[in-house]
Amino acid sequence: MKPFTQIVRPHDDILEGRLTMDVFAADLWQVAFGNAPPEYRNPELFFRKTYLTKGLKNLIEVAKNRLLGKTGDAVVQLQTPFGGGKTHALIALYHRAREWNAKVLVFDGTALSAEVRLWEEFEKQLTGKIDIARGEAPPGKEKLIKLISENSPLLILMDEVLQYITKASAIKVGDSNLGAQTLAFLQELMSAVASVGNAMLVITLPSSVLEHYDENAERAFQQLQKIAGRMEKIYNPVEDDEIEQVVRARLFSWVDEKEVGIAVEEFIDYAKRENLLTNDEISAYRERFLKSFPFKPEVIDVLYKRWGSFPTFQRTRGVLRLLSLVIHNLVDKNVPFIRLADFDLNNNEVRRELIKHIGQEWDSVVAQDITSNDSGSKKVDKSLGASYSAYRLGTAVATTIFMTSFSGRGEKGVNVREIKLSVCYPEFPSNVVDTVINGIREKLFYLSDEGFYFTNQPNLNRIIVTREENVTEEKIYEEELKILKDALKKASRFKIIIHPKSSRDIPDTEDLKLVILKEEKPEQEFVERNGETPRVYRNTLIFLCRDKGYEEHFSRFLRTLIALRSLKDDRMLRLTDSQRKVLQEKLKDFENRIYEELRRLYRRLYLPKKDGFREIDLGIPSYGEKELESEIFERLKGEGEIIEKISAKLLKDRFLRGDYLEISKLYRAFLTTPGELRILTKEGFIEGIKEGVKAGLFGFGYLTGEKLEFVAIKKEPKVELREEEIIIKPELFVEQKEQKITEKPKEGKEKEEREPVKKEIREETIKSIEYRLKVPPTKISDVVKLVYFLKGKFSSFEIEVSLKASDGELSKSELEDKVKEALRQSGIAVEEEKAE
Repeated sequence: MKPFTQIVRPHDDILEGRLTMDVFAADLWQVAFGNAPPEYRNPELFFRKTYLTKGLKNLIEVAKNRLLGKTGDAVVQLQTPFGGGKTHALIALYHRAREWNAKVLVFDGTALSAEVRLWEEFEKQLTGKIDIARGEAPPGKEKLIKLISENSPLLILMDEVLQYITKASAIKVGDSNLGAQTLAFLQELMSAVASVGNAMLVITLPSSVLEHYDENAERAFQQLQKIAGRMEKIYNPVEDDEIEQVVRARLFSWVDEKEVGIAVEEFIDYAKRENLLTNDEISAYRERFLKSFPFKPEVIDVLYKRWGSFPTFQRTRGVLRLLSLVIHNLVDKNVPFIRLADFDLNNNEVRRELIKHIGQEWDSVVAQDITSNDSGSKKVDKSLGASYSAYRLGTAVATTIFMTSFSGRGEKGVNVREIKLSVCYPEFPSNVVDTVINGIREKLFYLSDEGFYFTNQPNLNRIIVTREENVTEEKIYEEELKILKDALKKASRFKIIIHPKSSRDIPDTEDLKLVILKEEKPEQEFVERNGETPRVYRNTLIFLCRDKGYEEHFSRFLRTLIALRSLKDDRMLRLTDSQRKVLQEKLKDFENRIYEELRRLYRRLYLPKKDGFREIDLGIPSYGEKELESEIFERLKGEGEIIEKISAKLLKDRFLRGDYLEISKLYRAFLTTPGELRILTKEGFIEGIKEGVKAGLFGFGYLTGEKLEFVAIKKEPKVELREEEIIIKPELFVEQKEQKITEKPKEGKEKEEREPVKKEIREETIKSIEYRLKVPPTKISDVVKLVYFLKGKFSSFEIEVSLKASDGELSKSELEDKVKEALRQSGIAVEEEKAE
């Protein structure tokens, strides 16, 4: 579809942005009379220390144009601060007006006494004397015009006027009071200022919620609002059936009716295809759209009928003002028509025009749910992916709902079909809005739990988030530990160590150990050291580590889980039945996801091997899986990293290479050598020995000194993994297959004695060895294993190491700190050193 700017042309004042109407507020009495601190009194210092918000910049520009005689608002009302606050806004105007050589009058309702007559103060500040304005009654519009004209350009700044009128109402003036006379003066003053092209009045009023004032002040406030409203730029009351024509005439200089018809028909065809309009609705919608284009019909309806029902909202002028601002924001956006979604609530002027009718508390609601960068709407925008990101559908749907949430008559809300009709372009299918609606239901804090409308009370999402803010990191960690322990409560295969702080916290025992770390990968020190001493049983360690990329998500999950449980148990919390039902459903969902979330965080296994670690990614947990140890064990078993019982055939084929094998040393090698077989229990190793002997794959016996003692074959032996126990090749057994072992008591104790077999097998022995090795760096661990083996064979043992490194460099500090210090800490003496 064509951009609407190619079909209709806005008036020049809209295209040029001459309808800006920002509102601010401030206090500057001390600045005007030279008593303020330097940072406020000194213009250069003030602006250097003041953050100029968009609203403040726009306000200054409006004042400049007005005081220089250009078009602009004669009367500006400030209600809500923009970043710098009301005081900063008025001080900024004061300093800028003086730069433009304009006169500035200042009135502060908190500084003026009740007896002061504003019209006399007006002339006194302007001329230095009280002449034509003297008296109990205001001087009248004509005299004010004369005073203003003779002293223009003139900027009048009035702060806390309501507070002054409240005080002045206690001063009797004939049958009236000074408060009433002041209201009359303000009306005359606003009218006079509007009559002079280069004069401007800026007045501050409190928000629409007047907790600190009585009923008289409330009435005075309403009168002030009414008086200020009369000075708005556009005022043209119309009948309900004339609003579209008024909008067209006042906002656009020409309209291409033919192109309007084409654009409207294209949308009607789309709405029919998507079932957004029934056959009965199509004709009326087409007629209304032809009259309202480029605005969708619902734009005019919502503004004129809903917002227009507020007593403070000027139905015609209010509509025109808002639409002028919206058009100006969209002239370069290439949109085919203007929707409720196109009311940019991030624009201060648009938002002010709306919020002043519903209360200033809505500022924070709009920011949290719609306009801020981290609002729920923006999160939904980002979640839709590249295909729909340009449409900002989360913000569009939320804005549409916001615009339909208010009415002076109590009418509020919208249904799904109406949302789609208002938001959709013919460029995309309307069902994508269903996804958006689900998203904002989850992300927004002030979208009602009862329907599609906003409230200024937090919904269940916000209640949950507020409770989440009270959840400490300590509580989150405690919950993580609890969940880990629950997932491991049936653990029986491994010894469990959770979050050790150092290698000392991991015992150096024969048990298989599942070590759960907070880190994403284990340190080599955990494998090599047990505190200050070298670790022996290095192949008994299994490390379960975190996926760092999932940590933040898991933390948020636990925070919400804790918050949901807290809310469920909070008997003082007042929730509606529907909110309580949703809370229960959310909590049930989170409880069901606990193990899955835990496993998505703890998913990486690391097993020591010869040169580092083998990494195994556990992946996504299986549905219904709840036991962490069982899942890890089955995975390692499937990977061949753990066996429950060693195979007798494996013992024979892989390990029984000579005539015999010392089984206690083999078992110890399994426990101490990273990367070797891991047998779940000692019993699983012994059972494999017994089965092999019983099946005749090898025999069982003892190695006593240099003698082999044949004990059993083809029957189950008694295996205790004593140092002398061996398995023997079956062909070395003599014909009788076994010798009986007699048991005789000795010295009051029973002692097992074995008679040597008749046949002795003697092997040649080596009494000492000496090697000079050239070892590749990648094979150092193999030499270490060899050293451990030889230490078990010889009582006298020495190692001399010649270390040479070249073709690289390291700093002197690294040599001292990393090399020499490591040698010193290990007790290794350096006999010869050469470094250059």
